[in-house]
Amino acid sequence: MKRLLGLAALAGVGVLAYREMQKRKQNAAMQTHPPATPPVRDAGPEAMRDKPRRRWNSIDERSDESFPASDAPGTY
Repeated sequence: MKRLLGLAALAGVGVLAYREMQKRKQNAAMQTHPPATPPVRDAGPEAMRDKPRRRWNSIDERSDESFPASDAPGTY
């Protein structure tokens, strides 16, 4: 029984050591190869993949231009 507990403890230490090595490897890879910046579209309905169903007004245009800011346009 003691031998089985010793083997289980040794396996647990091995798993923890493996996880730590994987974290360090991933962190090193992130420092040398940072993730690519996702593409950003221009503002306005003409730059949208799916065109809006209704005609845009000036508030719609200003809201789109201010994205991703959380504030609504001043003329709202």
